[in-house]
Amino acid sequence: MEQKNLEKVYNPKEFEEKIYEMWSENGYFGADPVSKKEAFSIVIPPPNVTGQLHMGHALNVTLQDILVRYKRMAGFETLWVPGYDHAGIATQIKVEEVLRKEEGLTRYDLGREKFLDRVWDWKNKYGSTIVNQIKRMGCSCDWSRERFTMDEGCSKAVRRVFVDLYEKGLIYQGSRIINWCPNCITALSDAEVEYQEQAGHFWHIKYPVKDSDEYVILATTRPETLLGDTAVAVNPNDERYKHLVGKTLILPLVGREIPLIADDYVDMEFGTGVVKITPAHDPNDFEVGLRHNLEQIKVLNDDATVNEHGGKYCGLDRYEARKQMVKDLEEQGLLVEVEDHAHNVGQCYRCGTTVEPMTSKQWFVKMEPLAVEALRVVKDGTISFIPDRFSKTYLNWMENVHDWCISRQLWWGHRIPAFYCDKCGETTVSEHDITTCPKCGGNVKQDEDVLDTWFSSALWPFSTLGWPEDTEELKKFYPTSVLVTAYDIIFFWVARMIFSGMEQKKEMPFKHVFIHGIVRDEQGRKMSKSLGNGIDPLKVIDEYGTDALRFTLVTGNSPGNDIRFSWDRVASSRNFANKIWNASRFVLMNLNVDSCDLPDESLLQTEDKWILSRLNKVAAQVNENLDKYELGIASANLYDFIWDEFCDWYIELVKPRLYGEDKDANESAQRVLCYVLSKTLCLLHPFMPFITEEIWQCLPHGEEESIMVQAYPTYSDALSFEQEENKMEQIMQMIKSIRNLRSEMNVPPSRKAQVMVVTEASDVFGSASPFFEKLCSASGLTVLADESGIPEDTVSVVIPGAKAFLPLGELVDKQKELERLEKEKSRLEDEIKRVDGKLANEKFVSKAPAHLVEQEREKKQKYQEMLDEILASIEKMK
Repeated sequence: MEQKNLEKVYNPKEFEEKIYEMWSENGYFGADPVSKKEAFSIVIPPPNVTGQLHMGHALNVTLQDILVRYKRMAGFETLWVPGYDHAGIATQIKVEEVLRKEEGLTRYDLGREKFLDRVWDWKNKYGSTIVNQIKRMGCSCDWSRERFTMDEGCSKAVRRVFVDLYEKGLIYQGSRIINWCPNCITALSDAEVEYQEQAGHFWHIKYPVKDSDEYVILATTRPETLLGDTAVAVNPNDERYKHLVGKTLILPLVGREIPLIADDYVDMEFGTGVVKITPAHDPNDFEVGLRHNLEQIKVLNDDATVNEHGGKYCGLDRYEARKQMVKDLEEQGLLVEVEDHAHNVGQCYRCGTTVEPMTSKQWFVKMEPLAVEALRVVKDGTISFIPDRFSKTYLNWMENVHDWCISRQLWWGHRIPAFYCDKCGETTVSEHDITTCPKCGGNVKQDEDVLDTWFSSALWPFSTLGWPEDTEELKKFYPTSVLVTAYDIIFFWVARMIFSGMEQKKEMPFKHVFIHGIVRDEQGRKMSKSLGNGIDPLKVIDEYGTDALRFTLVTGNSPGNDIRFSWDRVASSRNFANKIWNASRFVLMNLNVDSCDLPDESLLQTEDKWILSRLNKVAAQVNENLDKYELGIASANLYDFIWDEFCDWYIELVKPRLYGEDKDANESAQRVLCYVLSKTLCLLHPFMPFITEEIWQCLPHGEEESIMVQAYPTYSDALSFEQEENKMEQIMQMIKSIRNLRSEMNVPPSRKAQVMVVTEASDVFGSASPFFEKLCSASGLTVLADESGIPEDTVSVVIPGAKAFLPLGELVDKQKELERLEKEKSRLEDEIKRVDGKLANEKFVSKAPAHLVEQEREKKQKYQEMLDEILASIEKMK
């Protein structure tokens, strides 16, 4: 492979697109289902086909791509299945809106078939938008396996599951209370209803007892539903009303006779202990109605206007009817009181309209039998949530789950495969379309409704791998390794995939559920259109590059926790990329070796072994944290190593060798620089794929084509140099101390000064002169066994095991140095006092682990030694 040159300025626009094309053309994203390698697989949470990439998507795909690239480099046969969701309600609303605005038409004007043609046109035109945006994030999905929830294979899987569950009695049709959106004109599942606290009222209303002067008073938050009341209930143990149980009441405004019944559902302590029962418009009342065989009177149309059962209020919107009815109740002396009341109101998760509970004939999945296995696999740890606290959220929902309403009054989606005979009324559920009734031969008509979007999404982990066919992909990559998703769709999606996988495949759909938070703005607010605080990820990419955005999203990220986006953080990530770029340019400008292989160990110097040992440890840390899904900590491990140790220390430490005349020392420095840079780029690649590839291509790698297919660095005993690491840490600590001293004394770097180090560790400092001259403006370094040869007029710094002296006359004035020493003396005295306090605390000494107590004793000894040195320095200067 021809070696490239690195441009002078880091400009990601110049190379990101070209690199992505190169990866795609070379087939690096592909997966081989017959490979002997261990499998690692992820299915992407499918974004809506009409969607635009937002910051939540950007975070989600970044986390997935980090894992996928890591596992690919770690030697796994890696599959990341991309795809997108047909998003029933969202897509249909979008297309209907375009029709209305541009042509003044409704879907009914076009008819079902022509309307669906329009939706498919829309999907084909805009469906690839989000896919292309995901590609811009650098995602290494296997695009040859791109799926859509309504493609042929997924549709076949949907029908197979529907028929299977129907035949097992786990899908049924029934008239039950469902959540109804009057704006979207469709049923919603419980998970699609979001609750928000709203200011409302309790209207206290009198219900007269027939043929009596008595009445009962009850309170309601929805007075318009009294039109559908078919009973009033009290608790059977409530002494106040026992004499009225079985009596007949007159329904206010309507005049209909309704019974007063007794039911344990009623809470005697709440309000007056009397509740109205409206079986067609309240889930609890529905259950009471079944127990007492009450009539169900539905009083609202699909658009939430009052229907023919509403008498004079017929045709009014529900809120207009409420207003009119309250006025009429007041005029008739039946309104006792209006009380302010804040309560949780259910809203459609798509449009925000207040949902209306009402009875409707719908299709349902019977959840109780399916929940058994779905609960077991999480309870026994077969599936683990990261972090674990979300398993409790999942279990709580699954233990209290209601039957799932899966029918939607839409046209876009998987049409329910149920066929009704015009002649004999038989219902036939079939995997394939039928035209005649199998029972009597009569004509059949297919159910008009479609399935909830989440029904097809629930099958995603196995339908995308070819199920119901027994494909090689299914054998190799199912169950998938991990699901990466936000915490807000645990109910919508995660739970349904788990019970679907357990029911259809008798196996978990994934081993781990890696939960991430949501991206908030700088003030901690959720990003939304209404607040106008959303940030377009593509705008960030255009300005700062993909790698800067990815690194921003992962930095400081911990599983399950929200993150705050800020432009300052993006700028910091861009600065990090610049740092890497400039350091790499320096290395390349000083490189004339033909490979990145290390020199013979005998040629390695102390600083070489230090950086190799540090790289070795960082590789271990990064691997460990990636395996634990601590991607934020892994990124911090790399950031600190690259910025502080490689760029700020090692490159500076080897400059004397690069610029010196010793050829062996020069070449070994080059080879270590090249090796460490190459391995560091590999470690960083999953996080920042573009810049690492661009730089890697400039290093001497012979015929190797891409960083993507390199082995991910791991810990090696052969590269562990503890002794040299400790030596170098001591040298660096001394250099830092001298730098700090010079900084405090305002000594300019141009002012050189002799450094005299008094230490028993002459082997550590003996050959360190070039480092001191280069990094702390030393005019020379002398290593002494004791202080006998130290002039009186010096300033000093102390580290454990060594003390450095610098001639005062070569630096600054005496008075300032005395003040600095006094300040250091006070600090050390405070530290000794703090340690003494701890060691004098009997509870600490007796209860703390022995090693911690010993640590404190060692600290005291160290501080005392340093203080003695400081006191001696002060005495010397007086």
